[in-house]
Amino acid sequence: MTSARVTVAEDSVLLREGLSRLLVEAGFEVVDAVGDGESLLRSVAERQPDVVVADVRMPPTHSDEGLRAALVIRSRWPEVAVLVLSQYVEERYATELFAGDTRGVGYLLKDRVADVETFVEALHRVRGGGTALDPEVVSQIFARSRRAAPLAALTPRERDVLALMAEGRSNAGIAAELVVSEGAVEKHISGIFGKLALPAAATDHRRVLAVLKYLEE
Repeated sequence: MTSARVTVAEDSVLLREGLSRLLVEAGFEVVDAVGDGESLLRSVAERQPDVVVADVRMPPTHSDEGLRAALVIRSRWPEVAVLVLSQYVEERYATELFAGDTRGVGYLLKDRVADVETFVEALHRVRGGGTALDPEVVSQIFARSRRAAPLAALTPRERDVLALMAEGRSNAGIAAELVVSEGAVEKHISGIFGKLALPAAATDHRRVLAVLKYLEE
């Protein structure tokens, strides 16, 4: 895979420069670094990056400008992968971001950037058309939904598998993490889909829909 072209959107100059340097050192080509949502949209239109890394909160109101810009990008330029960073777990933002086509999209906490390997892996994953959802988001979803009937039906092992699915792990990656066979993983995933009543027509995207069901409850 050739070096991905990245636009960084972050209003903090220090963090923006730090992210840009980190990405360059990891082999990415940073084509632009901007500080607000409008500049981000102009950058995508003019620079045509492969991936956008954007903070949720940016000027002028520091509420959800980054997320809004990310949603516009998903609509206008679906070929551009988007990785959104947030200071805190915001389930509503994750729900909006993952609504519709879930290919090439990610949502991570900013703390995850400190783990360079994890951050770079997530960026490569979304650039390749996969998904990346922060484990802390998954954990809070599980905690809030513990009394929900669909979750109550899952076994502890199925919950483990679902958490790793939400992180974007492949079946092989889940098998390696849990030290089980890929066949066992496939059986657990099939059980999850069945208990959450996810239709077969959803194919691979059922992996993300399984998590979104919790976000919506």
